[in-house]
Amino acid sequence: MTYSCEKVGLDFFDTAPTRHVASVEIRATPEQVFDVFLDGEAWTEWAMPITDVEWTSPFPLEVGSTRTVTMRGDMVGYEEFIAYEHGTRMAFRFNEASKDNLKAFAEDYQVTDLGNGRVRVDWVMAMDSGGEDSGGVRSKVMTPLMGVMVKWMLKKFGRLVESRAAGAQAS
Repeated sequence: MTYSCEKVGLDFFDTAPTRHVASVEIRATPEQVFDVFLDGEAWTEWAMPITDVEWTSPFPLEVGSTRTVTMRGDMVGYEEFIAYEHGTRMAFRFNEASKDNLKAFAEDYQVTDLGNGRVRVDWVMAMDSGGEDSGGVRSKVMTPLMGVMVKWMLKKFGRLVESRAAGAQAS
């Protein structure tokens, strides 16, 4: 069984009730960053909740492309890309999920080329749980914990990109 999520647009990253923001500088090129973004298996290495990524649209990706992401806790998200500029930006939202605890969910990754083989990756995770436990004990614990986890995962992503970039240079 799947549950519909609100089909949010890019403005959701500014208006979502819950937003987690993280940035990291990486010794890599935008192309090397996107090589990792496009590798479904790589998501399972740095994004702790993710156990599988299935691309359900052919490459190259574009706005409207889709994928299915399986996560711990028997959560499956059916995603649609709402922005895609290779080397610069990738954003997607859940159109449906296997659980009914999310009204809306979206992620935005923006890559800025800093020159000299360095980039900055900015990540916004935005969600609306539909008011469930709003201001309650669970949200007071989970919201700060999620903020820490997003920063930790993005640092892990940076290390993965850097190790792959270094391996490519050594070959």
